Amino acid sequence: MEKKSFSRASLAIIASLVLVLVGGAFAWWYTSSESTGFNGKQSLDFTEAELQEDLDALKEVPGDFSSIRGYFVDLATEKGGVYAFEILKRAILPPNTDLHLMGHAVGDELYKQESLEGMQYCTHDFRNACSHSIVVGALLQEGLAVFDRVNEVCKNAPGGPGAYTMCFHGFGHGVLAYTEYEIPEAIELCGRVGTPEYNYEEASQCIGGIVMEMHQGIHDPEIWAQKKDKYLTPGDPLRLCEEDYMPESAKPFCYSYITPYIFDAAGAVNGNPTPEIYPASFAFCDAVENDENRKTCYAGLGKEFVVLAQDRDIRRMEDTPDDKLQLAASWCMLAEKEEAQKACLLDILNSIFWGGENDPGVSVRYCSLQEAGAIRDACFDHLFMIAGFYVPEPARREKICELIPEDKKALCEETLL
Repeated sequence: MEKKSFSRASLAIIASLVLVLVGGAFAWWYTSSESTGFNGKQSLDFTEAELQEDLDALKEVPGDFSSIRGYFVDLATEKGGVYAFEILKRAILPPNTDLHLMGHAVGDELYKQESLEGMQYCTHDFRNACSHSIVVGALLQEGLAVFDRVNEVCKNAPGGPGAYTMCFHGFGHGVLAYTEYEIPEAIELCGRVGTPEYNYEEASQCIGGIVMEMHQGIHDPEIWAQKKDKYLTPGDPLRLCEEDYMPESAKPFCYSYITPYIFDAAGAVNGNPTPEIYPASFAFCDAVENDENRKTCYAGLGKEFVVLAQDRDIRRMEDTPDDKLQLAASWCMLAEKEEAQKACLLDILNSIFWGGENDPGVSVRYCSLQEAGAIRDACFDHLFMIAGFYVPEPARREKICELIPEDKKALCEETLL
């Protein structure tokens, strides 16, 4: 069976699984390179009684992001980053708590405790927040010297085939902070990590991280506030992607991660988009002239919708109920153009498939929920394509095909087996 190739725009859409969580007005940042109070070894052996005690203590913490973040930083300082991540996996938290950013806060502490060796404890949970924190911490502490080994470090990032290049998205956040939010300088530095082996995608992913970081300046809000007016225009959310300093090869990644800027321009209050602004949000993408980049821009909304439909709880995507999947899909249909609707719907699939890290059952359910016809057909076609890219193991591919409805099973087996 001939393997399907991916355009750079398609790779950007798939890669955008990662990360762009529209975390509202909350901000966290890497505070210092000083060691924490934790002096022991990371423990992977937790008693249920100990875990429950700390989960009960969390119930007494005020429900705002800053207070919850403080609790997890203190917990990581006292008992280790690995233990704090385990509590974060189990915690009952207020709706719309940005778990990716919370994961970064814990990951920062893990880096202070273990340095680059902390990568061995990371998982793909919280959309790779841990591995992102490790490479960002290394850059902010070690400076340009880390460029000599970041590629090798990222090869140890947890997850499937996409984990290596996605590691550089997190690195891009740190690169922009390192350059004190001077975007052209940061883009130039990102160019140093690209390799022919991966078609220089490391550099494009790094630039995608720059775009995401520039939205709020989460690693250094004070310097970001001084520089944002130099690079951002509130009424022109696509500006970053259209500037001359943005390489053509990185534009698909830029348009994928530009979504929070679009929501702001469309009228989101405190970074919290609601359905009444979604038609206007899609309309901003209409102005993108390049066909593939325009589709990527539309798709960016879909990756946000599936997270927003679950109040930003990204921990158990495989448990997403049908009504939440249908809600996210219904928001795609608020786009005026069919092209936008389709791109949006397919990127929801990208987000729930998550590079093959999530149980594929939720992806099969999502496609099965689509109305019979072109959209349902496109959904299953896309599912087989991304499964072919991210799932190399024959046994796992066979399991996916076992889940597929009878009318699509033959196509699945032809494509994957």
